[in-house]
Amino acid sequence: MALRGSLRAGRALLRRPPSRGLCSRPPAFGFLFDVDGVLVRGSQPVPAARRAFQRLADSSGRLRVPVVFLTNAGNCLRSAKARELSQALGLQPPPTTGFPTIEGVILFGEPVRWETSLQLIADVLLSNGNPGAELQDVPYPHLPILACNMDLLWMAEAKMPRFGHGTFLLCLESIYKKVTGRELKYEALIGKPSPVTYRYARYLIQQQAEKQGWKAPIRRLYAVGDNPMSDVYGANLYNNYLKSAQQSQVQAGLKRSPQAASPQAEVSLELRNDCNSSVESCESILVCTGVYRHNGDVPKETVETVFHGHRDFSFDPSLVEASYVVQDVDDAVQLAFKKENWS
Repeated sequence: MALRGSLRAGRALLRRPPSRGLCSRPPAFGFLFDVDGVLVRGSQPVPAARRAFQRLADSSGRLRVPVVFLTNAGNCLRSAKARELSQALGLQPPPTTGFPTIEGVILFGEPVRWETSLQLIADVLLSNGNPGAELQDVPYPHLPILACNMDLLWMAEAKMPRFGHGTFLLCLESIYKKVTGRELKYEALIGKPSPVTYRYARYLIQQQAEKQGWKAPIRRLYAVGDNPMSDVYGANLYNNYLKSAQQSQVQAGLKRSPQAASPQAEVSLELRNDCNSSVESCESILVCTGVYRHNGDVPKETVETVFHGHRDFSFDPSLVEASYVVQDVDDAVQLAFKKENWS
């Protein structure tokens, strides 16, 4: 994982003198912030987080650039998380949005009592949603399952990483296969590093810019996280997705005539939607205050062969190489400001 050079590059950018007199122009960039390990550790804010948001907010506590908090944690209501972050960072309460109702088994985050939850979920799957009935045959395919968090590890107040929802999924998958002899299948995997999560975050970023009246199109996203296997992997995967969308746009002739693309050059609806987006790139910034700790003595081969990602995601070592590595979230914000010539 080629991180040492990235750390030097990040420090070099931070040493540049700040630009002045440019804060009045509308931002052409936005931030995607992970929460645990970047802004807070358990219930305690990371010291650099408040400094970072003092740069991002004006004197009244309103954000000067669009920001989305991109966390896989689903163990509390969004309104409660918004209040918690606002108090920790000294902001006005971040806005929250609703989700559609989905039928099936929805797995948001690791439970407190794993054995009880594993048993109940297995009961629902093996009984086709009717645990009180006695079924002679195990239904397969089973009920739809939607998993919203694949993180194997995360950081709280403890010095060592904690087992995350990805570890719970690993247990569930192993138990289901051991009992039935078949693979557990997911209707969808949402949350980092899934590209659909970043596409929705991009939509929210653009929505914020429109509500604030910022006329400049949002061209670049900076994804700040502490976990190479989810935050960095996901941001890089989405960056590749954006490049594919741009290539499809050129090949299909969408720049010249969106309605005149030939059948041979048709692209999928998802890529077509991203072609219509102004966002061109998503750069990953890795901080050292959470799961990842910079250690130049760790051999590259050791890091790259231990894949913490979900079994349904193929491992590409290049996707865990961050665009930049910095010490904390305040350094990450300063680095983005330097790149954007923003003060």
